Amino acid sequence: MAWDFETDPEYQAKLDWADKFVREEVEPLDLVWPHEQFVPLDGARRKAIDPLKEQVRRQGLWATHLGPDMGGQGYGALKLALLNEILGRSSWAPIVFGCQAPDTGNAEIIAHYGTEEQKRRYLQPLLDGEMFSTYSMTEPQAGADPAQFTTRAVKDGDHWVIDGMKYFSSNARTASFLIVMAVTNSDVSVYKGMSMFLVPSDTPGINIVRNVGLYGEPLNDGTHALIHYEGVRVHEDALLGGEGQAFAVAQTRLGGGRIHHAMRTIGLAQKAIDMMCERALSRETAGSRLADKQFVQGYIADSYAQLAQFRLFVLHTAWKIDKYNDYKKVRKDIAAAKVIMPTVLHDIAWRAMQIHGALGVTNELPLFQMIHGAAVMGLADGPTEVHKTTVAKQVLRDYSPSEDLWPTEWIPRKQEAAKAKYAEYLELEVGNL
Repeated sequence: MAWDFETDPEYQAKLDWADKFVREEVEPLDLVWPHEQFVPLDGARRKAIDPLKEQVRRQGLWATHLGPDMGGQGYGALKLALLNEILGRSSWAPIVFGCQAPDTGNAEIIAHYGTEEQKRRYLQPLLDGEMFSTYSMTEPQAGADPAQFTTRAVKDGDHWVIDGMKYFSSNARTASFLIVMAVTNSDVSVYKGMSMFLVPSDTPGINIVRNVGLYGEPLNDGTHALIHYEGVRVHEDALLGGEGQAFAVAQTRLGGGRIHHAMRTIGLAQKAIDMMCERALSRETAGSRLADKQFVQGYIADSYAQLAQFRLFVLHTAWKIDKYNDYKKVRKDIAAAKVIMPTVLHDIAWRAMQIHGALGVTNELPLFQMIHGAAVMGLADGPTEVHKTTVAKQVLRDYSPSEDLWPTEWIPRKQEAAKAKYAEYLELEVGNL
């Protein structure tokens, strides 16, 4: 019986190294250069960060989400999950370990669907950590519904011409290229009429209308671009995965991206629990420590149980990804993890914030940022409500309607069947009376 809850000693040693390395060397980057993870390295940042990346490479932990043929280690999703739990504590850690979103998902689809030339031009620089990318899919009027997309790509000789608006195209202002989803055939279903294009960011006609920030950031100083593609002309070899293959490409990318978010969220939620427990042991009020108050004990117990359940579910999902090597077969579980994720982070961070009192809502602690991040996670890569419907539809596929008016578990009918099954014993029992 193959069933184990322990990591092999060799990889556990790597995780122990990563835990200490992130805490001592990487987390300080969040304080020295906040919000600059996706700004190309130069000057002092390059001098500080390049040696850290080299240490990660020497440990064999660089770009572990990809196989050896693509510059990674081929460790698989489960080992990536265990590593991502550590990296989730720091905004800079995924950059230093070569597995930052959205570049991880973009690298995965280029590796899977790209031509050799596309891999040389885009994939290798991504893997080397010398290039950032953007996934440009969402549209202002459409939200999460691709059926409402209006951005078009029209064939003109050996080129395609792209026109339309895209919204929340993260990191567009610092990206070297964009992956753009556009309608290429409006006469067929939306699932067969869209294509993906690899578009260099310096291509004429890419106009960033504004950079949308999250709450608390200055207007037009965020990282989520509203882009107007106006007559953007790309050669036909910019097509990624073939004409009409956008949905197949997108599902490959989004399946991995969603579970990677969940992996990192475990580390962030654990950080909130760590803060909560330290505070509970450090502060006294009304004659005793916070840790001795039943309300606070309830917060700690609920948070521990909530995170433990979520972590086990994510690890099991990662194990299934490795087992089947097919995101479609694990679609239900990935969607469920995406549904659970924002609630777990929100609830735990909110409890930690309450225990810290007024200090918890200030910008001197990261707790309210976590709560805000939970809201973002409830929308990124598709809103929670959409994923709930996906889970329900997938679950219902394993069931059938009852064969008549009464439910299968209707007791009168089952009782009658049970009596018929054991009729000879019942008759014997009556005869002995």
